[in-house]
Amino acid sequence: MTKRYWNITFEEMMEAGVHFGHDTRKWNPRMAPFISAKHKGIHITNLTRTARFLSEACDLVFDAARREKQFLIVGTKKKAADSVTRAAITARCHYVNKKWLGGMLTNWYTTETRLCKFGDLRTAQKTGKLNSLPKRDGAMFKRQLSHLETYLGGIKYMKGLPDIVIIVDQQEEYTALRECITLGIPTICLIDTNCDPDLGDLSIPANDDAIASIQFILNKLVFAICKGRSS
Repeated sequence: MTKRYWNITFEEMMEAGVHFGHDTRKWNPRMAPFISAKHKGIHITNLTRTARFLSEACDLVFDAARREKQFLIVGTKKKAADSVTRAAITARCHYVNKKWLGGMLTNWYTTETRLCKFGDLRTAQKTGKLNSLPKRDGAMFKRQLSHLETYLGGIKYMKGLPDIVIIVDQQEEYTALRECITLGIPTICLIDTNCDPDLGDLSIPANDDAIASIQFILNKLVFAICKGRSS
């Protein structure tokens, strides 16, 4: 991969609160190389490491996007959900921002079946067929459609397993990460001081609790993906 300049500055990272980790009592010792200090009972992430790994991640997604690879962004906790949606729409990626349904990737056949059902219901709604059904049946199908939109709306155009999965908060999305590991799908993980940096293929040490920090990391990755798509 060719190294590129992604304009990742310490000032921006500090302003976004990327450097704030968890309480020193809630940490994973494996994160020691990525921690630079303690401040008022909180670990401080080494931003030199953050900039390095974020830059490597940007290089990776740029080259993958240039080769028309497919991305899935996963972030289901409340503080990440909106940022994940905006990032995915901007970069034309698939996304999961609500509950991760167990087996979403490892049991792809079932997921594909649900997506087909979802597509049929969307078509029926657009053509007005749902409104022409008996009231009880129409209401039942509309409930199904709403449920599928909530949990599968971000992957409704996904035709197969993604090439790269970007995970916001490794701890929260552990099930998704395990499925990627099982299937050999490369992962880019945003990891806080309570995570295991060895689980993801490329881990970016950063605050995964602050909206500004999550947005900062995703914005850099999205910019790289968009650049790769247009190159």
